[in-house]
Amino acid sequence: HVPSVQRMAAALAQTDVLCTLAERAHSLNWCRPTLSSEPGITVRGGRHPVVEQQLAKRAESFTANDVEFSNSRRMLMITGPNMGGKSTYMRQIALIVLLAYAGSYVPAQSAVIGPIDRIFTRIGAADDLASGRSTFMVEMNETASILHNISDRSLILLDEIGRGTSTYDGISIAWAIAEYIHDHPSARAKTLFATHYHELYEKIDKMESVEVKHISCICNDSGELIYYRK
Repeated sequence: HVPSVQRMAAALAQTDVLCTLAERAHSLNWCRPTLSSEPGITVRGGRHPVVEQQLAKRAESFTANDVEFSNSRRMLMITGPNMGGKSTYMRQIALIVLLAYAGSYVPAQSAVIGPIDRIFTRIGAADDLASGRSTFMVEMNETASILHNISDRSLILLDEIGRGTSTYDGISIAWAIAEYIHDHPSARAKTLFATHYHELYEKIDKMESVEVKHISCICNDSGELIYYRK
């Protein structure tokens, strides 16, 4: 009876996933996304589903954020302080897109999502000592893989590209990657690009489809963080 048991297990697993998505959507006030044939992503009041629940346990609220991509607005260059929420913001957009394409409601007030073929991420810093690869080499290999496989329908998350080497080299690498994604005729993907290299601001004036976004924070008199404004 192995085949019958396997079919039953697969049916139960699918039912479990669908029921869980439905329960989360109802309990957490998620919205039904609209999948569009027009290129772009528009999310209003987007939230990170995991971080939001962790904050709720401490009786804190998550600051919702918007995002908008179109043919004339393909790259967002995001700056702000450490621990300011740059990575959280980027990951929440990727999660919203992924949930929508999985058939789930999404943690947002509204979401209209155009065609997305793949989601690429280069986030975090880790070496691979067993293979003899430094943090910088791991970062460059992963970035090269992304650049070789993206299309104009891809969504890319790049978090502090170039931080694994010297400042001047890092800025050059970050700028070259941003310029390649922006200018290449078949690689004009929707990109979230977080960086601490403020020198890149001087370059983006030549890039018509890039916008700079900043995450700022407010601290009390003793220097403790009390609020993020995104």
